[in-house]
This record gives sequence, structure tokens and C-alpha cells, in this order.
Amino acid sequence: MIYVYLAEGFEETEAITPIDLLRRAGKKVVTVGVGDNIVKGSHGIPVITDTIVQEAPLGDELEMIVLPGGMPGTLNLEKNEYVRRAIEYCHENNRVIGAICAAPSILGHMNILQGRKAVCYTGFEKELYGAEIADGTVSVDGNIVTSRGAGTAMDFALALVEKAVSKEESQRQASAVIYR
Repeated sequence: MIYVYLAEGFEETEAITPIDLLRRAGKKVVTVGVGDNIVKGSHGIPVITDTIVQEAPLGDELEMIVLPGGMPGTLNLEKNEYVRRAIEYCHENNRVIGAICAAPSILGHMNILQGRKAVCYTGFEKELYGAEIADGTVSVDGNIVTSRGAGTAMDFALALVEKAVSKEESQRQASAVIYR
């Protein structure tokens, strides 16, 4: 199971693209509302989530979490104790953590990026405490997948599909949606 956390002010493209491609790849993706089950993105698009953060259990079935960026979405994710617990759980249990745009800053603040390669939205590099800032649109370092922003959401989603399923499935999904 994969949780995609949506907090008020999330960047819609950075959330919906991974949800869509991971579901196309056959993964069980659960959208998790932070605060409520109707969450508005940074551009005013409301999304009805599958559950709320207080009711999203952590356990063996959880294989990945995804943290979209956007403002103030990133700040709202970071200040939520349930989201921080999920990040800690995934970090301690070697589950995949995907973070895009400003959201990798949360991992930096939690000292999860120490000695790892990562990317983020331009200007947030100083928040990636201890990370080696990588080149490219996506960085994959062990169980940590980071990306730069809305324009890199497809690359990010395909990297998550590769981690969750396989490289072949990622390539199949790219072909199916006529990506590059």
C-alpha cells in the first residue's frame, strides 16, 4: 500500500501524477487528507481523499509514502505529527519515501538526508541538511526519491513506479501515456 499525503495548499500536479501512474501500474494507492478528507490544492482544486491521516495505519502493508510539495502544503505536512510519524516509520523500516518540490525540505529538517543525494525546488537546497545536491530532475538514493517540482512530476512518478514495481513497468507506463 502507498500513502499520498495531501495537506491544504499541496501542488496538484505533484500529487495527482504519482497517484495516477502508480494506480495504472497496479499499486494500491491511498490518498490521505491532512486535517480533513476534502483538501484544496495550491491552485484551489479540491480533492476528496480516501481517508484522513489519523486513520491511516502504519504497518507491514505500507511500502511507500509520497509527499507532494506546494505552499503552504509542504509546511502543513511538516507540522503534522502523523505525517512526521509516517516519515520516521518509513525511514526506520526502509520503506520508500518520495518527496517533490519543497517537500524534500521536510526530510532535511528531520535529518533523513544526511549523506544522501537529493534534489528539490530551486532555493530550498539549504534546507536539505547534510544532503549532496544532485543533478537532474529526480534523485534516487536508496529508499529516498526526490524531485524538483511540478514540471518534473512525470519523471518523479515514473521513478516511484520503478521503485514500487520494476523498471520495465515504469517504461511500460511511460509508453502507455506517450511520455517522451
